[in-house]
Amino acid sequence: MTEAQATTRRKRANGVESRQRILDATVEIAGERGYEGTSIAAVSAKCGLPASSIYWHFKDKDDLIAAVIERSFETWLAAVELPGEESGTPLERVVAMAGNVARSLVAAPDFLRLGLMLALERRPTEPRGRTVFLQVREIAGQKITEVFRALLPDLDETVVHTLTTYAVAGADGLFVQREINGDAVDLVALFELHARLVYEAAVRTAAADGSDRGAVG
Repeated sequence: MTEAQATTRRKRANGVESRQRILDATVEIAGERGYEGTSIAAVSAKCGLPASSIYWHFKDKDDLIAAVIERSFETWLAAVELPGEESGTPLERVVAMAGNVARSLVAAPDFLRLGLMLALERRPTEPRGRTVFLQVREIAGQKITEVFRALLPDLDETVVHTLTTYAVAGADGLFVQREINGDAVDLVALFELHARLVYEAAVRTAAADGSDRGAVG
């Protein structure tokens, strides 16, 4: 490796490290002060990097908040995978997936915490962070829909949509409950219970639909 290549590699590594420091600082500031209270100056003071370094990585505060949501969402999305058939019954697989999702939110709650904060606010000009959050929530809904289709392929599409909406809304509520009460709330246990109840409701609905079709036939 030439000296020029080594220098380029060091600069790239330093750039990645700086970006992570900026994002970590933004998480702390936004968690304490919300969107309005977050500023480039506050992030600069927190991470110890000059504002010019922050602007080198991010166009503005909105771009910075959006990047925080995207980074945390990537961690969350990796957990939203249905375990294989070797992991047990369909119910056991759904419950295991829910537990993994909850653990990812405990480890990296920024995506949902900041996203919900932005989603509940209305502004004349929609922040990019809010747009990103709504987009990634749609992806989350699609992943859950895929689980319903894989395990209960006979479910009506309208029912799948309703169950998906309910599952996401319930997860939001459990997350907010933990944000209010802190570690006293076992998010993993609650997500597993939520997944069990939603899956059992889906199974009952599928069975009822099958009985109705049989009666008509």
